[in-house]
Amino acid sequence: MTTPVLPVSSSKGLMRAGRLLGAVGALWLLSASAAHAQTWMVSTTAQIKLGILDKYGQLGPYTATFVVHSEKTGKDYFLVKQLAKNQTGIDVLFPTDPADPDYFKAESGEAAVAAPGRYTWECRVKGVKAVSGRFVFPEVANDVTVITK
Repeated sequence: MTTPVLPVSSSKGLMRAGRLLGAVGALWLLSASAAHAQTWMVSTTAQIKLGILDKYGQLGPYTATFVVHSEKTGKDYFLVKQLAKNQTGIDVLFPTDPADPDYFKAESGEAAVAAPGRYTWECRVKGVKAVSGRFVFPEVANDVTVITK
């Protein structure tokens, strides 16, 4: 009885083929299990609504200059809004998306961000402080839950 002996180059080829087949199988198993799980993408954006209103509509058209001061960085962010003839008030969101042509920005042009911390704000009409206030942006975080079937 004779036992066949494979040439050395053939056994190396079989080992490579076996490793490749094993790697493909492992990838297939990993992708199959991932296909059965749901992963959510999440985002959290904090914004503060600031507003001013000429309660009795006595001013007519006016310019409202909103100024937000970050106590943490010491920076001031400005947004100027022109109110039309029949418009007595306006609400704005801080921070504003920089893609918006009117956004809160520092004198350097830097866009405001919703960084955690304490802020003060005021709105000036005709160069005089008309209203003011303060707010705190909290730290926000996102949690992601993977749901498997």
